[in-house]
Amino acid sequence: MPFDLSALPKSVTAESVLSVKHWTDSLFSFQISRPSAFRFRSGEFVMIGLMNDTKPLLRAYSIASPSWDDKLEFFSIKVENGPLTSRLQKIQEGDYVLLGKKPTGTLVLDALLPGKRLYMFSTGTGFAPFASLIRDPETYERYDEVIVTHTCRFKDELEYGKQMVDSLIADPLVGEMVEGKLRYFSSLTRDSHPVEGRITTLIENGRLFEELGVPALNPETDRVMICGSTAMLQDTKDLVEKAGLTEGSNATPAQFVIEKAFVG
Repeated sequence: MPFDLSALPKSVTAESVLSVKHWTDSLFSFQISRPSAFRFRSGEFVMIGLMNDTKPLLRAYSIASPSWDDKLEFFSIKVENGPLTSRLQKIQEGDYVLLGKKPTGTLVLDALLPGKRLYMFSTGTGFAPFASLIRDPETYERYDEVIVTHTCRFKDELEYGKQMVDSLIADPLVGEMVEGKLRYFSSLTRDSHPVEGRITTLIENGRLFEELGVPALNPETDRVMICGSTAMLQDTKDLVEKAGLTEGSNATPAQFVIEKAFVG
């Protein structure tokens, strides 16, 4: 280990990197070991990072693995001059990553009231918490229909999410639950694609609902989770509120939630 464990604050542990996959020049995912005492709810985020000289450099990352998994997975952007991601993107199997001990977040099932249809609106690496939730059996126990949307700039940026969704049919834990319930919807903003445009545009002009063959957002039946860039979060929140949905929290469950700690 390239640093002194005694230098670590008590709020973090050092976990070994189990695998790394680079999806594009700007996106990668990795898995790390999970401490036996680490508990989280699917959809939560946690602080992860690396040592910076003698101090830990930490950022909030959504956990992309479900709560039952014995590994922790993360989906990250690469920022050339980013204090953390410029180094994090170079990790290899056998390296160590710092992991916070206190996961938290609002993109959890408990922050929503019961409903019929669950929408998960994501852009870029905002797909990460939904990668966790679509692999959790409880998601399908609570909803008749689960619609996860992923909007990116270029086609290859969809691959992480697309492969994740495609693999679920054969998943021994949720495969049977997914069939007939999980629906995947993708759009692109800079490449040719069957559906092009920002998710906000597709909600506003109704094309999202036309493509899916479902009614427009209804506070009586629909629940929404939103994760993406700061601008996307605000714009999508405005549209969801315009449709009559109320924002919820862990303390007061309601009809939609947004990821307030998402970075990138």
